[in-house]
Amino acid sequence: MLVSRLCFALALILALILALPAVARAQTDYPSRPVRIVVGFGPGAAADLTARVLAQRLSQTMGQQFFVENKPGGGSTVAAEQVARGTRDGYTLFVGTVANVINAVLQPDLSFDFSKDFAPIAYTTSSPNILVAHPSVGVSNVKELIAFSKANPDKVFYGSSGVGTSPHLSGELFNMMAGTRMVHVPYSGSAQAVTDLIAGRTQVMFSPASTVLQYVASGQLKALASSERERASAAPDLPTVAESGLPGFDTSVWFGLVAPSGTPHEVIGKLSAAIGEALKNDEVTKSLHTAGLDIKGGTPEVVIAAGLRK
Repeated sequence: MLVSRLCFALALILALILALPAVARAQTDYPSRPVRIVVGFGPGAAADLTARVLAQRLSQTMGQQFFVENKPGGGSTVAAEQVARGTRDGYTLFVGTVANVINAVLQPDLSFDFSKDFAPIAYTTSSPNILVAHPSVGVSNVKELIAFSKANPDKVFYGSSGVGTSPHLSGELFNMMAGTRMVHVPYSGSAQAVTDLIAGRTQVMFSPASTVLQYVASGQLKALASSERERASAAPDLPTVAESGLPGFDTSVWFGLVAPSGTPHEVIGKLSAAIGEALKNDEVTKSLHTAGLDIKGGTPEVVIAAGLRK
């Protein structure tokens, strides 16, 4: 019996030793098959635009297809949970956003811990929220919107990309600071919320610049203000909410690529370097800037400092 156990133990050790070169080779050869990037919002959302631009470039530079899968729901928590419980080999990645950090606070009973269950790869882009209104509302600035909302309590509906997202909390911060009672209507993504806003089903919305600037340019929506402390680079002539009567108002949306914790460091390092190079590419920067997104870039350490991990 003892001899049998010793033989089994030796065989197991030998198998592990033989497997080590294969594991190391798999990490060195990464990627050797297509890579999935999961986005917790619908097509056309700022997170989706960031993912698709980067996926196209990474497909060109890393020798394998990088493709985007949209899995909206729960302000990105549905997608985050799926990826957190998935494989830790670098073939399933996730676009983390400020919504994930917010939801970790608003929903402490989530089945995953965003700060522990994900490893940061790269800080990619950010976007101010643009406060827009349907032309039928008849307001041209923040002060007029406040007056209109106070005259119509609980009758002004604002859309967002989901509960716990930056557009949602921007609307609630506006309500709190302005003393208004606008009613929140959550959607699966900012693009879907904008569709209903253009149709007149809602009246106003805080939306990432990348989603609404084209509709402002076409006259389908009226831009009232941007949400960050400084004016948006994509709309420098648009005043901020803070300078429009609500001093101290400051919100934005940021995006970064993450992987499930336990993903090999070599794989994360390779992805981080590739994304860093992609964000310096002229075609990539043009596409992102045209979409109203500000390019960030940075190593996993920069992602941690930006807030993707506590």
